[in-house]
Amino acid sequence: MMDKRRPPGLVIFDCDGVLVDSEPIANYALAAAVTRLGLPMNVTDTRAAFVGLSMRQIMKNISGLTGQPVPDAWRQTLQDETYAAFRRSLRAVPGVQEVLAHIQAANIALCVASSGSLDKMELTLGLTGLRAYFGDNLFSSTMVARGKPHPDLFLHAAAQMGVSVDRAVVIEDSVPGVMGARAAGMQVFAYAGDPESNAAKLRAEGGEIFTGMADLPRLLALKP
Repeated sequence: MMDKRRPPGLVIFDCDGVLVDSEPIANYALAAAVTRLGLPMNVTDTRAAFVGLSMRQIMKNISGLTGQPVPDAWRQTLQDETYAAFRRSLRAVPGVQEVLAHIQAANIALCVASSGSLDKMELTLGLTGLRAYFGDNLFSSTMVARGKPHPDLFLHAAAQMGVSVDRAVVIEDSVPGVMGARAAGMQVFAYAGDPESNAAKLRAEGGEIFTGMADLPRLLALKP
């Protein structure tokens, strides 16, 4: 566990819901797509069931609920609808750009570890003006055998960045993400600024709760 009296060597950000305010948009599209499969769901349902999971795992879970394989074209149609909605209205999470600039100015390494694909990260971070903060340091669950809530993605990110797990801190907003980071032996700050966040569950899995990005530099022990 990182010594809380000094800044970390690496800050690993989740993408959706932490860097970009994509969860309401993506889950509106997902709820409609799942409902078309004959499994009626609303945005609250899909957020409770699927947030933090890879699309591979989401499709596996949907198949288990419906008792039928998800049609081949379903994933591509959902992606097309979601990306179109992102292009219309996606925004960065309020205050996160200032936090990234603060971390960067402190010469602390930054990366992203997301359940989403690299293509998705390129799109969402590009649309919101955050892409330049991360260089080549984008890590997807498609790169590892097991996605969140397993530790694989976080361990992979830290190894690629050359930072030991005890010097890495994770910023997450989902229960699977908090579980994966804690399983990797990393300290986790759990962002619960979204009205749909379940702070109690995030805390129960070991996340240290914060509700505003302006609080993050202090939590990371950065100088004002």
